[in-house]
Amino acid sequence: MDAQSRGRADEIDPADQWVLNPQTGNYELRLDQSAPQSVPSARGSGRSSTRAGAAGSRGAAARNTAAGNGARRGTTAPGTEVPEQRRSRRTGDTSGSRAAQAQAGRRKRKQGRSRKKKALLWTGGTLALVMVGTATAGYLYYEHLNSNITSVPDDGAGTGGFSKDRAINILVIGTDKRTGDGNEGYGDRNSAGHADTTVLLHVSKDRTNATALSIPRDLITDIPDCPTTQEDGSTKTIPGSPNTRFNVSLGQSGRTPSCTMRTVTELTGIKPDHFMVADFNAVKTLTSAVGGVPICLAKDIKDPDSKLDLPAGEHEIEGEEALAFVRTRHAVGFGGDLDRIKLQQQFLSSLMRKLKSNDTLTSPTKLVKLAEAGTKALTVDSQINDIMKLRDLGLELGKFDMKNLTFATVPVRDNPAETVKATVVLDESKAESLFAMVREDVSLTEVEQKKKQAKDKQNALLEGTRAEASDVRVDVFNGGGPTGAAQKTLDWLQNTEGVLKSANKGNAPADVTRTTLEYAPNQADQARALADLMGLPAAALKPGTQDAEGLTAMTLTLGPDFKGAGVPITGPAKVPDDIQKVEADKKVCAG
Repeated sequence: MDAQSRGRADEIDPADQWVLNPQTGNYELRLDQSAPQSVPSARGSGRSSTRAGAAGSRGAAARNTAAGNGARRGTTAPGTEVPEQRRSRRTGDTSGSRAAQAQAGRRKRKQGRSRKKKALLWTGGTLALVMVGTATAGYLYYEHLNSNITSVPDDGAGTGGFSKDRAINILVIGTDKRTGDGNEGYGDRNSAGHADTTVLLHVSKDRTNATALSIPRDLITDIPDCPTTQEDGSTKTIPGSPNTRFNVSLGQSGRTPSCTMRTVTELTGIKPDHFMVADFNAVKTLTSAVGGVPICLAKDIKDPDSKLDLPAGEHEIEGEEALAFVRTRHAVGFGGDLDRIKLQQQFLSSLMRKLKSNDTLTSPTKLVKLAEAGTKALTVDSQINDIMKLRDLGLELGKFDMKNLTFATVPVRDNPAETVKATVVLDESKAESLFAMVREDVSLTEVEQKKKQAKDKQNALLEGTRAEASDVRVDVFNGGGPTGAAQKTLDWLQNTEGVLKSANKGNAPADVTRTTLEYAPNQADQARALADLMGLPAAALKPGTQDAEGLTAMTLTLGPDFKGAGVPITGPAKVPDDIQKVEADKKVCAG
């Protein structure tokens, strides 16, 4: 649709005004289509672009729209001439015209790579329903997007602002307050809202990795006293609430996001730098801006509460359907909030992958729509209530690789004080370990990688030559296995397997948690042979550092996992998941 058919210049979609400047080879956003001069490059200040577009009349609107459409297709719009072409026509030198066209073509190809690189930077920080990253694209028209942003004071609950020379912690809160058109059917009627979904995003100091820590809304915790700025500018301290649900840290009793920030600090020992709050509209508008988010369902989901009705398989969802997906919980897993958290983590991972895809990064239309949607759906603390500040934050958040982002859920257990389980309490030992890792800037991804490396190294112990059974020397101890296990094992080794150089040493000096085989480096071939006979996993092998002398025997200590002589001892089929995790770069099917 051209500008004239819209009727008013202020109704022109900014996404239609991306124009190729042949002198720079860059796409530029022309906010006022009447401006005859070249608009400053996207590399310049958004404020300068706005001023340049403020002069003139509507006369060139249709021409600029056509030029913008041509630029998006990668070709020059009909009737549009670059300066070199005009000079060639005046002189009649057609070869010059061809040269100019070829040169312009080369500039456009080079520009495409540059533009993609910039888009990757602008849209890098994509958590918080990708609002941080999408906001950074907005400095192309700074003043307009600035007016979209809503901010509230942090009341001194944060650090005072992020810094480029340390780790960054952003508190992202999804509220169930019913604001915005079409949301009357969601949330609690006449409620001020709650902290319905809360994620603490930690980005490492070196920007190589990130952890997104989900806090269950039904977690019983203590909410501290919260000094809170009132509408008239005065400060009121809202009394704390001990032993209550985490989600009432926002909205209830006049609490603002700064109170949720204080509650998170009390809970985790981590002081956030900033907070961001999103309402229902954030999910609807952002998913529509990227053209839908891919999801996968392992089973049919029909939830009358969230109004989600989807068959098993792969889907692309946006708008109302996307909102229903992130709100559903009764139709997945055990129907609790922890299952919903996992679903939301998978959704956010998919949304981030979609945002970082080439289809999004190379589309000016989508980038502008994302900037509009993100800033309108976003409420931030007063420390980052400016597009340029959001851009700087987004550039920092965008530096980590998706494969190094791990979503984790605060470890909890059912509330022992309840007969009918409705809330959860902190699993203190596991939770404190997780909090300490985040405080100490230890990557969950790095921990997983180290675990894998350690497992690979352990498995390597089983690789190599095997000694003959008759050459295996071993002393057998019972360190927690069934009564008589050492003697039964000795009988089996000697009478069935031919390990005659073996002895029963009775009970071990101390019980062990699992069966182990200790040996010297020069006994490795014996250890591998005995592991084969006993069915010992690589994890049971404990090599020493000094060679054995003379006729020294290995030490086999039978633990609680010992099942009987000749019965293989194998590790568990799956490592228990102490912490609920979702890896952002992995595609999984929910349900």
